[in-house]
Amino acid sequence: MKRIQIINGPNLNLLGKREPTVYGNKSFDEYLSELKLNFPNNQIDYFQSNTEGELIDKIHAVGFDYDAIIINAGAYTHTSIALADAIRGISVPVIEVHISNVYKREPFRHHSYLSGACIGCIVGFGLDSYRLAVEAVLNFLK
Repeated sequence: MKRIQIINGPNLNLLGKREPTVYGNKSFDEYLSELKLNFPNNQIDYFQSNTEGELIDKIHAVGFDYDAIIINAGAYTHTSIALADAIRGISVPVIEVHISNVYKREPFRHHSYLSGACIGCIVGFGLDSYRLAVEAVLNFLK
């Protein structure tokens, strides 16, 4: 059994309510139940915070004990060198995820400070981006 930590950043607690044309109508908790059913032989844990320091603390807390991290840092993706440094400082692989296709959105969303610290990025497949990330990380860990 692999232990995978999903970390979501700011405003992702509003999934299902916030901009449904961009992010869909389903809350992350609803989706997480489905995701866990798809990967019953793995432990998938979830953490969300709107605070950069709490995200860094969580990366530090699981970054040496879990098998992988999947992170959607929200807007911090485009601003946080500190999150990138936290990812570089741990030993487990990290996959960056975005629900929307950030490259079809505002130009400031086209740059990620995290991408260079992650083993890969999955963008634009809605909440299904997380399933794709779990599949990718499980294949990576083989």
